[in-house]
Amino acid sequence: MTYTSSTVRVPDVAAVPRHIAIIMDGNGRWATQRRLPRVAGHTRGVDAVRATVESCARQGVEFVTLFAFSSENWRRPTDEVSFLMRLFVTALEREVGKLHANGIRLRVVGDTSMFDDRIRALIQRAETKTARNTRLTLTIAANYGGRWDVMQAAKKLAEQSVQEGRVVPVDEAAFEQHLAMAYAPEPDLFIRTGGEQRISNFLLWQMAYTELYFTDTYWPDFDAEALARAIESYAERERRFGRTSAQLEPQSQKADTLSC
Repeated sequence: MTYTSSTVRVPDVAAVPRHIAIIMDGNGRWATQRRLPRVAGHTRGVDAVRATVESCARQGVEFVTLFAFSSENWRRPTDEVSFLMRLFVTALEREVGKLHANGIRLRVVGDTSMFDDRIRALIQRAETKTARNTRLTLTIAANYGGRWDVMQAAKKLAEQSVQEGRVVPVDEAAFEQHLAMAYAPEPDLFIRTGGEQRISNFLLWQMAYTELYFTDTYWPDFDAEALARAIESYAERERRFGRTSAQLEPQSQKADTLSC
C-alpha cells in the first residue's frame, strides 16, 4: 500500500502519533562523559532501541523509523564504522526473534549495496521472517540519506518511462510510490536526541509536515518517560496542514460531542 502525501490529502490526527521517526544521537558523547570508548555508547544505544520500540508498541504507535547509519556516517573513523557494522550484525542475529515474537515487522531502507554479503543476507532473512507481522513496523534506515532517496525515486520513475515506452506523468502519486518508505505514512512526530536541532538529511520528502521534537537527552538515556514527554508535546501541537485554527474548531467540537 502506498500512502498519500500530506500535501495532497490531510491525514487523520490523533493524540498518539501513528508514525514516529527518530535520530538516535549522542551515543558517543554519552560514552565520552563517562570516560568510556565511543563504541560503548553505541552498544548501550541498542538497549534504548529495544525499550523505545516496546513502549511505542504498547501505546499503539504503528510505525517507528530509526536513523541508524546515514550515508554520511562512512566519514567517521574506520574503527568506529567497523564496530557499527559488527553491532548491526549482532542486533540482526539477536533481536529479530524477539521482534517476531512480539508481532513486529522489520524493514531496512537505504543503499544496502554498500554492506557485505552477510549483512545483506541477514537483512533479507529478517524481513522475510517478520513480513506478516502487523502490530508495529520498525524501519531501520541504514546507509540512508534523504537526498539519495529522492534521487533513486526519480531514477526509478525515469526507468519506468523507458520500460513502458512513454513519458510517465510526474506527480506526487507517481513519484512517492518509488520512495524507500512508500509502504508507510509520513511521520507524525520526529524526535532527535543529543541536543542537536537539525534533521540531517533524514526523510526529506516525508517530513514536510512532521512535528519536530528536540531533546538534550543522549540516546542511551532515552527511556519510556522521555518518549512519553515527546508524545505529550506532540499531543499539544495544532496540526493545521495549511488550514487556519478557526477551521479546526468545528472538528474539535465534533470530537468532543462524540466523546460525551
